[in-house]
Amino acid sequence: MTRLFNDPTAFADEALEGFAAAHRRWVRSVTGGVVRAGGTPDGEVAVVVGGGSGHYPAFSGLVGRGLAHGAAVGNVFASPSAQQIRSVARAAHGGAGVLLMYGNYAGDVLHFGQAAERLAADGVEVRTLAVTDDISSAGPGQPAERRGIAGDLPVFKAAAAAAEEGLPLDEVLRTAEHANARTRSFGIAFSGCTLPGAGHPLFTVPEGRMAVGLGIHGEPGIGEEPLPTADEAARLLVSTLLKELPDDVPTPEGARAAVILNGLGSVKYEELFVVYRTVAALLADAGVEIVEPEVGELVTSFDMAGVSLTLTWLDDRLERLWRAPADAPAHRKGALEAPAAASGPREEEADDTAAVPPASEESREAAATVLTALRALAGTVDEHVEELGRIDAVAGDGDHGIGMQRGSTAAHRAAAEALALGAGAGTVLTRAADAWADRAGGTSGALWGTILRAVGTALGDQDAPTASRIADGVTEASAGVRRLGGAETGDKTMVDALVPFADTLAAAVAAGEPLTGAWDRAATAAGSAAAATAELLPRKGRARPHAEKSLGTPDAGAHSLALITRAVHGVLRHDH
Repeated sequence: MTRLFNDPTAFADEALEGFAAAHRRWVRSVTGGVVRAGGTPDGEVAVVVGGGSGHYPAFSGLVGRGLAHGAAVGNVFASPSAQQIRSVARAAHGGAGVLLMYGNYAGDVLHFGQAAERLAADGVEVRTLAVTDDISSAGPGQPAERRGIAGDLPVFKAAAAAAEEGLPLDEVLRTAEHANARTRSFGIAFSGCTLPGAGHPLFTVPEGRMAVGLGIHGEPGIGEEPLPTADEAARLLVSTLLKELPDDVPTPEGARAAVILNGLGSVKYEELFVVYRTVAALLADAGVEIVEPEVGELVTSFDMAGVSLTLTWLDDRLERLWRAPADAPAHRKGALEAPAAASGPREEEADDTAAVPPASEESREAAATVLTALRALAGTVDEHVEELGRIDAVAGDGDHGIGMQRGSTAAHRAAAEALALGAGAGTVLTRAADAWADRAGGTSGALWGTILRAVGTALGDQDAPTASRIADGVTEASAGVRRLGGAETGDKTMVDALVPFADTLAAAVAAGEPLTGAWDRAATAAGSAAAATAELLPRKGRARPHAEKSLGTPDAGAHSLALITRAVHGVLRHDH
């Protein structure tokens, strides 16, 4: 992968274009994703799935009759943006509402949630569901904290098959919730994955050892054990999952289960079949009736060498939906009848960003300073991109640096275009906010979009910016990030630096200090707070299952915010 594709900033766009070209029988491209080539039948609920790229056949390979109606795909291990999701959902909408489905990761939760709000404002009835099948990522008493991994497939399929039966949106959602509650997954890995353009894997496993309870974004496992034989690996996977049954499945004896043995990228099919031989025997010994098992690559992690086992405990309804025919590029079973009439592919709405609101001369002058600040911000991210990725990889997936680079570069470009059209400071910042969120995706994209938009709204396009107005915007940005992400100080996130930055800036401005001095004081507070996160244990995000590993390392989001606030201070000092 590192030899074939060294520009990860364009990876998802080019991969989707090639995927659609190869699979025109099933799909057509829309902005940020794909939808069924024949459209959604009139009156049928549209199931739209999504997440980052790097997991093929999830998510684009699961679009087709009997499965998803559309898929929104972000860049490498980064959620698609809210605008991408909205675009795909509008193109897939058949008039009966949309169910948005995704793995339970912070960036996906934020962007799919924002997309749902925008779709509702468009008049589209919409529901959301996050898949939470990974038992290694949180305990039995915290199901809502669990990640979504290979259990995506049976949950997506249950919802899609229910939609094709003609059920209304709320019943399709209840079906998906029921399937999710009865799905459990557990995985092991023998080596980490390497991102496009990177020279080394996100994590390594010592010789003769394996990682246990890994994620699918290059997150390391929650522990290590001696390297097993195929039979020993099968026993570990099966025994772990049989220890935690759904509440309404009291014993495996006599139960039925859909079984998925999933390869994560580098384990060959023959090896998977060797493992499955023992998986099937062990489940049979436990009295489990296996229903239409799947063995293969279904949710991957680039070139990671590892496997995961998924069990969906079936009742009569879930078994019917699991057995239902499907015809998608990466998942086919049974025979489908002729398709119901569809209204045909829906055209995406044109997004006219050329016109800008009128602005005063003072605001346009301030907009030039805003553009300089965004240029400095992007330059700082470029300078520290590898450091930010390295910090993030300690307990996460290592994509923070590249995500920040994508977002800040897009924000600067959009701001320059808006300024050239005569935009004021507020519009320049809001255009930059939308571009950052749309291009970066992921958690950082959603949060930095929120920050820039809050400051832009406070500045507006008519009045000359004042220190008080800027401080108010930063205060609202701090509140908005906490509302959106649900984090508070002490959770080891960006919030740990953002809150002291905003509070210090507001207090200094209220005391009459000039903006340059107040910003300097606030940036210093942010830097100190970011450094102090090294002593915190993460309570949010992908790093939470690996909390102890992050001790001694600052949070990447807090560190990048501190770097940016210091860079912007340099612009303010020069400007004043």
